[in-house]
Amino acid sequence: MIRISIIRFLSVLRRPFCHLFIVSIIVLISFTASHALIERADRVIVIKHKRVMLLTQNSSIIRTYKISLGKKPEGHKQIEGDQRTPEGMYTLDYRKPDSKFYKAIHISYPNEDDMRSARSNGRSPGGQIMIHGLPKGYADVDKVHRIYDWTDGCIAVTNGEMDEIWELVADGTPIDIQP
Repeated sequence: MIRISIIRFLSVLRRPFCHLFIVSIIVLISFTASHALIERADRVIVIKHKRVMLLTQNSSIIRTYKISLGKKPEGHKQIEGDQRTPEGMYTLDYRKPDSKFYKAIHISYPNEDDMRSARSNGRSPGGQIMIHGLPKGYADVDKVHRIYDWTDGCIAVTNGEMDEIWELVADGTPIDIQP
């Protein structure tokens, strides 16, 4: 019985385009399997006082990064130039591969509340808050950058970590920045 099935299968292989069909099936299975192995984050959590950023999927932590923040990390960003990193719920809404840093992913700061608060003081809330790698030309600094907070309000990681985040986090992913 098995021998007859094998013979039938081999006879099918002799038909035109059958090889192409089988190769297409194998490629499709390989592509699907490789993409299933990539863990995509469905949420990013930043805990400022611990200087840590977590990528999560279905409430499970899939990656943890040590980070640097704005030069004045205490408190919520209120106005342009205060060198604070915002706190609250935002969205990672677009990417900048051509940033003055290695790579950058934009955080949707300011939201309506941030704008209203800054305007009530007659000020601009600022913007261009990102998760980014190191400044161009400073890749050799690597993890040493974590010794102190040095950004103007952004969240900084090493370039290698930024490559990983770039692959694991899609545009539209929510980010929760906690004190």
